[in-house]
Amino acid sequence: MINRRRFMQSIVAAATPAVAQACVSTNIKVNPLRTDKQSIMDLPAGFSYRIVSRVGDKMSDGLTVPGMHDGMAAFEDADGNIRLVCNHEIRPEWTYANSLREQFGGLPEMMKARFYDRGGDTTPSLGGTTTTIIDASSGNTERQFLSLAGTELNCAGGPTPWGSWLSCEECFRYPGTRLQGETAPTREKRHGYVFEVPAMSDELVDAVPLKAMGQFDHEAAAVHPPTGIVYMTEDQHHSLFYRFLPAEPGKLAAGGRLQALALVDRPSQRTHNWMSEADVELGRPMATEWIDLNDVEEPWENRIRLYGAVDGAATFARGEGLAIADDRFAFTCTYGGRARLGQVFTYTPSPYEGSAEETSSPGQLQLIAEAGADSLLKNADNLTMAPWGDLVVCEDTTGNCGIVGIRPDGSQYAIADHAYSDSELAGVCFSPDGETMFVNVQYPGMTLAITGPWSQLSG
Repeated sequence: MINRRRFMQSIVAAATPAVAQACVSTNIKVNPLRTDKQSIMDLPAGFSYRIVSRVGDKMSDGLTVPGMHDGMAAFEDADGNIRLVCNHEIRPEWTYANSLREQFGGLPEMMKARFYDRGGDTTPSLGGTTTTIIDASSGNTERQFLSLAGTELNCAGGPTPWGSWLSCEECFRYPGTRLQGETAPTREKRHGYVFEVPAMSDELVDAVPLKAMGQFDHEAAAVHPPTGIVYMTEDQHHSLFYRFLPAEPGKLAAGGRLQALALVDRPSQRTHNWMSEADVELGRPMATEWIDLNDVEEPWENRIRLYGAVDGAATFARGEGLAIADDRFAFTCTYGGRARLGQVFTYTPSPYEGSAEETSSPGQLQLIAEAGADSLLKNADNLTMAPWGDLVVCEDTTGNCGIVGIRPDGSQYAIADHAYSDSELAGVCFSPDGETMFVNVQYPGMTLAITGPWSQLSG
């Protein structure tokens, strides 16, 4: 079971100025990684991996596994099996969509009707999710099937406390947008929404866009269990940090209100730290407030973030990974910092989050880590909590990417490294019992289940 309190100690320790600086420059490696003879993933001694999903493999529904594996979460079903719901960040024009495109014509109408965007039945949108059911005792893949379809560029997202996966489209598309070199329209509907996938569904679900959560380049999502409020990041160089106040907690399709985070007495604050003088200080808690956003369901242009910034919202350098930890959230900004090598922020909700009383005790934003040239971790992306209480972060950098841990004292250490292609790593998460770490090699697409003596990494 994940030790959330230990993780909180990690966040608090890393937020002190002296230790926060350690997060910038510390380059400590423990358990040196061993070269993988299969040329997939280097791991510490005693660790091993199993491939549980791979692009092109035949699935239980007769389709083949799509590529471009991205965000992901693990759930436990009534039989004790692990259910992995995984995004596939695919555009119709990309090579990785070919297999599903070729199979689309032969699908039964019942399945086609559940695609969000069929593209006139000639150029359907081919992103979405797959669900993989894994026997917890043997580690074998029991079943795998397409669980969301007809969406596009499904990047990250997040699990909900009520047992579903929020799959986020990282795009903004109008109906009628055409493929390069094509004359037929490829999109019949708008794209750039969040879709909900029940983890316990055993078939392709109806794709329903949660329009009240906004149309923009969605990245990750995380739910505040006490209130049902959903926090979201946006993958743009000048993005916002959002929250969605649901009209009915746990029922996102019932609508709600979209807001953006702002800093009290610091309107339209940039948090990038790209200049020689820092925009925000490491370790300094900053009081927050929230700004209502308008015209979010079907905006005329992809400018929600720009209008929000004009109205006073803070902006971030490519908000990406987002994870909940007890009473606060950690999220990454992939291009943040002077070296543009990444930042990690936390947001602590108000005790009165989402109500009128929150102004009396506002939420707090804090920059807890910023990567420099000497940092082991670069260009932080997806992240999660480890069972031993550390932060576990995937890289999305220009070279080979790895998985890096951040300890309570701010030191960093290598957990895994993919030295065999330029693919980013994504979707890092742990099984419900904390014994298995799952991670995706996005290109061309596979999911690894990693096991080993995790206690060695606890420090």
